[in-house]
Amino acid sequence: MKVAVLGAAGGIGQALALLLKNQLPADSTLSLYDVAPITPGVAADLSHIPTAVEVEGFAGEDATPALHGADVVLIAAGVARKPGLDRNDLFKFNASIVRDLVAKIAKICPEALIAIITNPVNSTVAIAAEVLKKAGVYDKNKLFGITTLDSIRSNTFVAKLKNKQPQDITVPVIGGHSGTTILPLLSQIPGISFTEKEVTDLTKRIQDAGTEVVKAKAGGGSATLSMGEAAARFALSLVRALQGESGIVECAYVDAVENDEKYKYAPFFAQPVLLDKDGITERKGLGVLSPYEQEALQKMLKVLNEDIASGKDFVNLPSL
Repeated sequence: MKVAVLGAAGGIGQALALLLKNQLPADSTLSLYDVAPITPGVAADLSHIPTAVEVEGFAGEDATPALHGADVVLIAAGVARKPGLDRNDLFKFNASIVRDLVAKIAKICPEALIAIITNPVNSTVAIAAEVLKKAGVYDKNKLFGITTLDSIRSNTFVAKLKNKQPQDITVPVIGGHSGTTILPLLSQIPGISFTEKEVTDLTKRIQDAGTEVVKAKAGGGSATLSMGEAAARFALSLVRALQGESGIVECAYVDAVENDEKYKYAPFFAQPVLLDKDGITERKGLGVLSPYEQEALQKMLKVLNEDIASGKDFVNLPSL
């Protein structure tokens, strides 16, 4: 396997690269790219860790050298959140970064699985899809927005509340990856029940968890370590699927398949997906939602669809 990390010199990128260096299958290649000149140094640093994963590092304005032969491309490049800056504010900074990187992927490794970390994911995935469509290489089953952080936060918070082990908890998280568009399906955790107040409080905390970290870092950054862990988990699931492992299900923000009544909420939607060597082999249904979840789902759709429209409009503006 060859896995490329774009934005590898940042806080998320370095954490992600460290985890992949230690967990990718033997004889894989980890290809790191960033505009920052320290990127070859990050690669050299990681290369001293004794695992059978080769590390390459590339810096500068052109990501091309990092992309040749990539099976999986992870995009973490962009401006991080700061106090007072929400994911939607990041759009003006990160939209062009994602657009340009995906345009390069479309030329160099169009068959790769592409997973986007760069916020606002609700919009940047739509940007990526439009760029790939314009290049004539769009495959709805090979583009993902990584929402795994919402899932692992949900697992962690539920486990702490209910005195369980986090690894024994799996919370499906649907919708999007920002504020009220994040909807944990707490009603679908086997063997665990909640009071109405617990559901309300937990859902709010999961939705605001990113802001919780930004505030706690007091201007020093956003969620980098937990996001690195989440992105590594998702990337490793993609790698295992590419190598033929079956039965891998992850929640991700994906093309919801137009004209299908089962996925009618928005053009892109976070939902459980079954993975195989071609990307997504099945979009799972949402299951039975509680009345609280049904109401929250309906309330989020306006914001989610506006976020998606912003991404599409950005790529399709005549000036671009």
